[in-house]
Amino acid sequence: PLEHFLTTMECVLFILLVVTVALAVFILKGKIERAWAGDRSPPSLPCLPVIGSLLSLRSELMPHLLFQDLQKKYGATYSLWMGSHHVVVVNNYQEAKEVLLKKGKTFAGRARTVTTDLLTRDGKDIAFANYSPTWKFHRKMVHAALNMFGEGSAPVEKIICREASSMCQTLVDLQGTALDLAPELTRAVTNVVCSLCFSNSYQRGDPEFEAMLKYSQGIVDTVAKDSLVDIFPWLQIFPNEDLKILKQCIAVRDDLLQKKYDEHKASYNDGTQRDLLDALLRAKRSSENNNTLAHDVGLTDDHLLMTVGDIFGAGVETTTTVLKWAIAYLIHHPQVQKKVQEELDSKIGMDRHPTLSDRGNLPYLEATIREVLRIRPVSPLLIPHVALSDTSMTDAPVPRPQKAKLAQYQHFNTKHWSKTSQNKAGRFLDEGSRVYSPSASYIPFGAGIRVCLGETLAKMELFLFLSWILQRFTLEVPPDQPLPDLQGKFGVVLQIQKYHVHARLRNAWAEGLASTSRS
Repeated sequence: PLEHFLTTMECVLFILLVVTVALAVFILKGKIERAWAGDRSPPSLPCLPVIGSLLSLRSELMPHLLFQDLQKKYGATYSLWMGSHHVVVVNNYQEAKEVLLKKGKTFAGRARTVTTDLLTRDGKDIAFANYSPTWKFHRKMVHAALNMFGEGSAPVEKIICREASSMCQTLVDLQGTALDLAPELTRAVTNVVCSLCFSNSYQRGDPEFEAMLKYSQGIVDTVAKDSLVDIFPWLQIFPNEDLKILKQCIAVRDDLLQKKYDEHKASYNDGTQRDLLDALLRAKRSSENNNTLAHDVGLTDDHLLMTVGDIFGAGVETTTTVLKWAIAYLIHHPQVQKKVQEELDSKIGMDRHPTLSDRGNLPYLEATIREVLRIRPVSPLLIPHVALSDTSMTDAPVPRPQKAKLAQYQHFNTKHWSKTSQNKAGRFLDEGSRVYSPSASYIPFGAGIRVCLGETLAKMELFLFLSWILQRFTLEVPPDQPLPDLQGKFGVVLQIQKYHVHARLRNAWAEGLASTSRS
């Protein structure tokens, strides 16, 4: 019918008009930016209207490895277009230092994307929230709350050691089995963070913990990966399996957070501060008593829930991932594992368990942890920083709101590191066997105003969990099982593929256990 034909023609004409306007805007924007930047702008990947440089980014390589490979043609710092978003990729410490430290506040912005907005209720967390007075107040408040559990704090050390002991007992109980350590490591780290956030922990096999494992994996697999829906937000009107999974996982997470929040509000006492959630509730009630608008200072229920979810999610996933990588490398390099154990035997023995005060006496273990963080950074591409005002990078103009992607694989830059693809803990030890950083480019937790909030806690957990395990067990690949795959799976964190391990009780501990059983 004629009416149907006219409707179809109108749709086609509308689409053509939108495409034409988009092309005109893209071309005009590019001309203005090139004119403003002059010849000083970094080299750019080829780009096309609307889609930008996406065709140049097609590769079998994971994004962080592709960005590293593109240096051969475009240099250490270059630009590209992700759809209509202009991005500078920084593979060089000098420029990274400028973005993170020298001009940290200028580059402290965050980009709004479909997946991160879903995850954070439109940026009401800390990691993905844009830089603002509200963000500064909220981060300062959380930092102060976490300081009561800071490095050298007896409460947090006691919590970590409790979980390390529980995990070691599980390994004893499962002697002789080919074990996927991932759930045990995740439960141990989860219980540490749960104790700090909610004052509770989970037993092995707890249904709530199993649900948490599932939703956490779903979020890691689907959020902040520069997926097409994040580049072209209008694509969310179409069916999208990843977006569906993300929404389902967020719903499960939010139900759990709301339950914890309601329990805390019901049992809250102004005279005590049990955990992080209590600290946030105290700040919220204080603002209400002073007639301060909760929204103005980031103390709405949404802000509190998203912040706790942020600390909880990031604190568990990152530390667990590093532990899994560390154990995989120890299995690949038994000589490194043996040397760590010899150091533990010499400095601690078997009469007591390791404590945080032992860190200075166990330099090789500390160096081993640092090398794992170098060779497999938990986040190979830091969350992109966005310029909040017109600025520059090494004198090249950077217009607002351009994004800067910082590649942690600068840890593979041969100008600063030797034999970059080899696992060499010794590179972090000086001639006197003291731990040091051989290059200023070593920033596994980021730096500056948006440095990782949980850096101190993560370092404590890595040291205590690994020292407790290696003091008691030798980690081996089970018979007829392959060595762990060291390539990784790209996401908001660089995940390791599932692998199995045989945790064999070391002779001295096995004899001590047998003696205890006989008595």
